[in-house]
Formats: sequence, C-alpha cells, structure tokens
Amino acid sequence: MKSKNPNGLAEYSCLVFFLILKLVLSFALVNSVYELHRDEFLHLDQANHLAAGFTSVPPLTSLFSWLIKAFGNGVFVVKLVPALMGAIAILYCWKIVDFLKGNLLAKCLVAVACICSSLLRLNTLYQPNSFDVLAWTAIFYYLLRYFDKNEARYLYAFAIFVALGFLNKYNILFLIIGLLPAILITSKRKIFADKHLYLAILLALLIISPNVIWQINHHFPVLTHMKLLQATQLVHVNRIDFFIGQFLFFISSIFILLAGIGSLIFYKDFSKYRWIILSYLFTLIVFSYFKAKDYYALGLYPVLLAFGAHYLSRVLAKKYVLTGLLFAFNIGSFIYLLPLLMPLYSPDEIIAHHKRFERVGALRWEDGKNHALPQDYADMQGWKELATLVDIAYGKVKDKSTLLVRADNYGQAGAINYYSKYKNINAVSYNADYLYWFNMDKPIKDLIIITEWKDEDPQRKREQPYFATITKIGEIKTPYARERGAGVFLLEGAKNEVSGIIKSEIEEEKHDH
Repeated sequence: MKSKNPNGLAEYSCLVFFLILKLVLSFALVNSVYELHRDEFLHLDQANHLAAGFTSVPPLTSLFSWLIKAFGNGVFVVKLVPALMGAIAILYCWKIVDFLKGNLLAKCLVAVACICSSLLRLNTLYQPNSFDVLAWTAIFYYLLRYFDKNEARYLYAFAIFVALGFLNKYNILFLIIGLLPAILITSKRKIFADKHLYLAILLALLIISPNVIWQINHHFPVLTHMKLLQATQLVHVNRIDFFIGQFLFFISSIFILLAGIGSLIFYKDFSKYRWIILSYLFTLIVFSYFKAKDYYALGLYPVLLAFGAHYLSRVLAKKYVLTGLLFAFNIGSFIYLLPLLMPLYSPDEIIAHHKRFERVGALRWEDGKNHALPQDYADMQGWKELATLVDIAYGKVKDKSTLLVRADNYGQAGAINYYSKYKNINAVSYNADYLYWFNMDKPIKDLIIITEWKDEDPQRKREQPYFATITKIGEIKTPYARERGAGVFLLEGAKNEVSGIIKSEIEEEKHDH
C-alpha cells in the first residue's frame, strides 16, 4: 500500500492558502467609504445589452457581467470576479514554477511576489485588466509547455487564450507583436512548421470572428476609441514614466523581478527560455512607441516573477537567513506601501498624508495635473448620492413611460442604473455605449438631466423654451468626488419638438463617433 506524498499535501495546502489569502485581501484592503468605480458601472450595464461588440471594450466583459447579474449583481459578486481572475493568474504562476521543476520555496516566492504587488490593486476593480493579466500568463504557460513537448493540445490552449484575451481587451495584440520576432530569432521558430499552429490560428479566428464582423459592420469603432484615447489621455503619458512605472508596480517584489529578468538573460540553464525575455523587451518597446499607459504591460510580469522565484530558490537553497530576509522585505515593504497601493485610506486620511501620495505621483490624473485624491479614488465616490437625487426626480413623474433620464457621461448613467431603487430607470448618455441604448419609441414628455460637474448653463437657459417647468433637484456634494457639483434637473411638460431634437443629437453624436 502506497503512502501519501507529504510534500504534495504541503504544496496543495500552501496553494490553497495563497489563493484564499488573495481573495480575502482583495476585499479586506478596500475602505468601505468607496463605492464602485465609474468604469465598473458601464461594464455591468453591458449585461443588459449583450452584443458581439461595444464601442468601449470587446464583448467578453459583458458575458462576465451577465453572470454577475445572474448571481444577484451585488457589490460582493462584482468584486469577487476580478479577485478570482487574480487568484487564477497566481495558479498559472504556480504551474509555471512546477513546469520548471521548482520547489515549494519557489512557488511560495512567486505567490507572495504576485500578492504583494500592484496586481492586488488591479484585481479589486471589475475591469478587463484582470482577465488581461490572466490571459497573458496562461499564454506564456501554454507556449512553455508546447516548446517542451511539442504537444498540439498546448497550441490549441494557447490559441484559445489569445482569442479570449482579444475578446476581453485588444491590448493582447501588443503581446502577439512582441512574441513574433522573439520566436522568429530563436530556435523556437520551428513552431511555424507545425500544421497545428495554423489550425490553432483558425480556431482563434473562429472564436473572435463575431467581434471582427461587428467591428467591420460598425466601421471599426475601436479605431475611433483609440484616437479619442490618444487625444485625451495618452497624450499626457511620458515614456520615461512608463518605464519607471514598470518597476514601481513590483517595488516590493523587485528582487524577484530582477532575478527573473537577469536569469533569463544570463543564467545558462534558462537559455532555452530566452524567447520570453525577448518577448518582454519587444512588447515594452511597442508599448512605449505608442505611448501606452504603464499598466497595459502588467500581463508581462507574472511569468518573469515565476522565473525569478525559481532562480532565487536555487540560489537560496538552505540559506535560511537570506530566504527569511527576502520574504521579510517583500511582505514588510508591501505593508509599508499599502496606503499608496490600495484604497485603504479614506479621503480625509489621504489629504492628511498629501505629500506622501504626491511624491510617488499618485495624485496625477490622466489630464496630467495633480489633484486632491488619486483619480480612481475620486471615481469611486458620490454615485449613491447622485442616484438618490435622481430617484427623487423620478418619483415626481407620473407617466414614466414618456420619461427620459439623460446623464452627462457613462459613469453617471451607469451609477444611476446600478444604485437607483427603480430597476427600470434606464439612464442613458451621449457618451460611450449608452449612445446606442436610447429608447425613443414614445414621444418624450419629461426629462431628467444630469449635468457635468462644471456646468456652463446652471439656469438651463438652453432648455427653457422647450419645457413648461424646470426644477433643480440638487447636486453632488460628496467632498473630493470627481463628479462633485454635477446637478440633477427635472424638466416637465416637453414641447412636441423635443423628441426630434434629442433624436437628431443622437444621430449627430453617432456620426462624430
């Protein structure tokens, strides 16, 4: 009778511990003062408008949103999804170390390196970024397995994750651009002689085809979206800051990261894996050329951390003091930096430690200017207050079938739909995907509008000729909310031409898009 493998049990127990720890910290390190993020509302609303494509993101996120809705649409479920994706990414790192025949120390090192990094923050937001990192990590894992055994099943798994990654975020094309030259200039180019590669590519094309057809039929809105991004956000990106950010994301795990990069370049035993470091370098160069945001490249790092952990476990074999110091630095520095990495501090606490946040650039927004709070944090406040104000206005309208709730932007519209006590309120906007979700079947008799935070027409002079009465219900007063000052107005008794004006504005906006 065979005895159970105690090492296997220990590894399994450690893996389960780290995965549970990852999930727990994703909730425990977020201050309850913060609400959902503006982007999360848009993604959640896509569950109500399932399609092969959207102007803002590819369609995979909407399917996750549909599942979230099926499980009650509560905040816990919303936050659980990205946390689970982060946990699965750690599982793939564990598998990469296992593939390298790394020991338990190496596996624990990579798990701690992933948890004690900006990846933890990334996995607290319901955005495509979490699955992006997961897909990139899985792609490296399956390529490693394929190059080792030349088994076709790994090529198909690779292709599936490329396709899912594409349907999640077009960002994955940058990885493919980086992988191609890296494989071509190494011995791994023999992959191009394998017929299964081309069958796998066909499989990937089949999976992404509905979205590609959608893009073609809608005149490639992704290109318009990228141009808008380039003009409004990426224009403020500094290439030097991009490269600095790569290391700041993993400052607590810096020794493991540097060990991964260094060993893939210089360590003889890793020479057959050089395509990984070449892919890393080529992809970073492409990102830098296009002035991408620094976090776009986060998916490159889990595999580097896995190699670094494996290398250090060899170097530190039986060197218990050094091993302890490495863990102490990784965990200790992460705890010290926690307020900067996670939304742990309330807005008042951040204001009190203003200089500390400013020094690391945490207060710089996409507009290139410093503000009172980090942008993400300002985007996570004031939404419940807004929904309450809109509900007051909504409750005053008798015939809700001829009422339109029109917000200034997608964050406002999504927050109203999520937090309103009226589940069929259907707030829309001329912004993002909401532009395509207007219901204009009936003539508009009443209108609730939400203005931008810096309202240039506080007296609503533009609308006065078209409505019998205009009442200001209130405005967002939550301190430091990005939408602070946004007003809610109830416009009653619309004239006949109002519906036509709104329809023409919708078409004009669509044309501009």
